[in-house]
Amino acid sequence: MKYVIVQAGGMAHHPQDELGGRTPLQAAATPFLDRLAQSGELGQLMIPADGVHPGGGLIGTAILGYDPKKFYPGPGPLEAASLGVSATEQDVVYRCTMVTLAPEGGKGGEIKKLGPHVIMDDATGGLIETEDARELIDAINEQLGSETIQFYPGAGHRHLMVWVKGKPRVICTDPQSVLGQSIADALPSGDGADILRKLMEAAYFILRDHPINDERVAAGKKPANCLWLWGEGRAVVWPSLAERYQIEGAVVATNDVHRGVGISAGLEAVDPDRLDGGDLRAKATAALEEFAKKDFVYVHAKLTDEVVHGTDMNAKVRGVEEFDRHLVGPLIEGLDKQGPYRFLVICDHTAGIEGPAFYAFGEGGGKGAGTVTRRFTEADAIASSTPARDATMFANKFFSKS
Repeated sequence: MKYVIVQAGGMAHHPQDELGGRTPLQAAATPFLDRLAQSGELGQLMIPADGVHPGGGLIGTAILGYDPKKFYPGPGPLEAASLGVSATEQDVVYRCTMVTLAPEGGKGGEIKKLGPHVIMDDATGGLIETEDARELIDAINEQLGSETIQFYPGAGHRHLMVWVKGKPRVICTDPQSVLGQSIADALPSGDGADILRKLMEAAYFILRDHPINDERVAAGKKPANCLWLWGEGRAVVWPSLAERYQIEGAVVATNDVHRGVGISAGLEAVDPDRLDGGDLRAKATAALEEFAKKDFVYVHAKLTDEVVHGTDMNAKVRGVEEFDRHLVGPLIEGLDKQGPYRFLVICDHTAGIEGPAFYAFGEGGGKGAGTVTRRFTEADAIASSTPARDATMFANKFFSKS
């Protein structure tokens, strides 16, 4: 028996007027996802994470059987695991996101201090390219790095900061949640917040006048003029998934948080060079290649940042259709040829949009398609007669030998 988990990151949505009151999943043509929904169990997932600050990798942590209240460290430490950044259980790791800040009232104003009159203009630094971002993060580390504070480059607007033996109780905020709003109430607070605020403010004045941002502005792009610290946490050692279920597995993901989830669980991470920058066909191919030597593969894929953070709902529909056609289709058709397999496809919401995750679960290979008339959509999952499942308990069912 082969086992595959596919996480469709951020594809669930609310009904949209532009789509005739439908969600992107409802508006999209998804024959392969629909086949899985019809041939297996369709329902909603509950994440038992009371008291846990939500963030990237939370669902992956839970669905692999790790109680978030005990094992979820926040997205920062998961990214560190993916990037090979060394951090002890006494260090605090932060996501270090490049953002665009603007003075209240727009052009003509000047930012002298991070506070009430500063707006979060863009939570991705104008979707800054990795090469430019790395030059900026190097400049920050050169001027602000020390024995206790170190900055590490990631990809695009996403990077890391490690605070050696730092304060663990600072409260930080996802920059996406304050997009278009004043940053005043979203700045770090609590014990140690003054240090983080000083770092963010110093980073603004370094980046504001950097030649890379001069070039971006001249080209009509938004400047990546500040570092936003959030997603904080200390590294947590997880018990091995392989030892718990006697199964060898791999993680196929280009997103560092989800690669970090797999690595933390003891899965072998597929080399990003094999994934062609996140190409969906490449991910399907890599997953099938892994099944030649392993029994379990965890695949994470999401819509592009341009689509996720954009407002074009038709682009989201096209993205969902490509996910179905280029990843899910080749994956299940390839597995059908290999014999029996068990699948679990999870879909969660875009950051900033509330709602439970939903799933399709069942077995394929040698079995005919189901006859139930339903689709892989939010509405069909809600209408399902299956009670909402505890995500942390699902691993026992998924990897059961019976």
